[in-house]
Amino acid sequence: MRVLTADAMRMLDAAACAKFTEIELMRRAGRAIAALARTQCAKGRVVGLAGGGNNGGDALAALAELEASSYERIAFSLDPGDKASDARRDAEQRAREAGVVIHPINADAIAQASASSALFLDGLLGVGARAPMRDDIRALTRAINTRAQGAVLAIDVPTGLNATTGIAENDAIIARATIAVGALKLGLLLEDARPYVGELWFDDIGMDDKTLDASASYEYAVLDETSAAALLPARPPDADKRTAGAPLIIAGSKQFPGAAVLSARAAARAGAGYVTVATPRNAAATLRGHLIEQVVIAFDDDDPQRAVDDILSAAKRHGAIGIGPGLGLSENIGKIVRGVIIGSTLPTVIDAGGFFHLAKHLDILRGKNAVLTPHAGEFARLSGAGSFASRERLTRLRAFVREHGITTLLKGQTTLVDDGGRVYLNTTGTQTLATAGAGDVLTGMIATLLAQELPAFEAASLAAYWHGNAARIAAAHRPIGVVAGDLPDVLGKAAPQKTPPIMPMRVF
Repeated sequence: MRVLTADAMRMLDAAACAKFTEIELMRRAGRAIAALARTQCAKGRVVGLAGGGNNGGDALAALAELEASSYERIAFSLDPGDKASDARRDAEQRAREAGVVIHPINADAIAQASASSALFLDGLLGVGARAPMRDDIRALTRAINTRAQGAVLAIDVPTGLNATTGIAENDAIIARATIAVGALKLGLLLEDARPYVGELWFDDIGMDDKTLDASASYEYAVLDETSAAALLPARPPDADKRTAGAPLIIAGSKQFPGAAVLSARAAARAGAGYVTVATPRNAAATLRGHLIEQVVIAFDDDDPQRAVDDILSAAKRHGAIGIGPGLGLSENIGKIVRGVIIGSTLPTVIDAGGFFHLAKHLDILRGKNAVLTPHAGEFARLSGAGSFASRERLTRLRAFVREHGITTLLKGQTTLVDDGGRVYLNTTGTQTLATAGAGDVLTGMIATLLAQELPAFEAASLAAYWHGNAARIAAAHRPIGVVAGDLPDVLGKAAPQKTPPIMPMRVF
């Protein structure tokens, strides 16, 4: 699914209006918003806050769709004057004909209505709004945030939130839910926006891929169940254990053997037919005591060149390499990590201990089919540019990938994957993944997908989506105390399934 900036959305709107007419699109938006509003409240007073533009028209169109038998429908509307589009005029006329009571917009009246209203539709400002909000709009948003007893359903974007950057002004609307119509907007998915967006829902209102392709290029995307399932490699009927996917994972140490175990188990549960772990000899016995189906080979880290030769020899029988979970920080381990990367042509995923040994040697990855998977602290050290605020995550990631040419997965509430041309934004992230070892599981999953010949960007994106699904399933069975070891066992249940799209569709 494509994700658009505000500028790209304006281009899509123009193309869609030429195809369907603006009035038809606003009526479709009204039906989609009303459908979601019914799930937010079954009956009661619904108040529409209608700005002077088409976002306000969408609010009025939604009120016209709600049943008078279940809802008391009131709108507070800014007078658009001569600037009103034909679609907004049509929406207001239909709302009046449906019995919606429309008042001039007034902060005091809205504050009075707040105490007895079940739901507010925020249609004050849309995707094209520019900061700062006018003082009269700010007075309205402050009244809603401080006085409203009912929930707020934001249309396209909560008022006061930038649709591209996700940065919120003071007094931006805090919504229970937001419905994006036509296309998802980039800012809604970024971490700073989450407290304002609430639940994120989406309805394409008929703006299909052909319309998107004809209107604007796009750099950003998300996966849903259907598109994720389409990426998931199918095991061919004539597969053997190696052609089913054979990752080699270089991981573990005497101090941290568990990371290697988690990564190997996850690789197997993600569908690999043959998983091998290469580990220092002082960790091998521990790993063999925990891994039954996976092969453990030991290397001598006292002799780095021999270790590199042994690992590269083993790699000839594998389809991808995973490096890093639980690896030690000695200089000899660094020589081994760098030697394997230089000597191998296999797709590779690098995490955890691998970063320590690559921070000043990223040049050896240029041109390689590789994925880096740092969390924020690791990324700050790896990039050499220091720590950063959450609102800088996207720009810092893009600059790093442009400089180094390495597909990078930056972990977070919204995990980002950038290959230099596209950015994937993951929607399945959950606080359940804030547990030691969760990243090791992700590394094993990516290693398997790479071994099954999925390209680096797709492997990282699919694994992030699937990983989040697994965490949610694990949390449903164990609301408190999910550990990383729970995740591999639910990967089968969490695998994305092809499902018919239901609109509106919940994104997160």
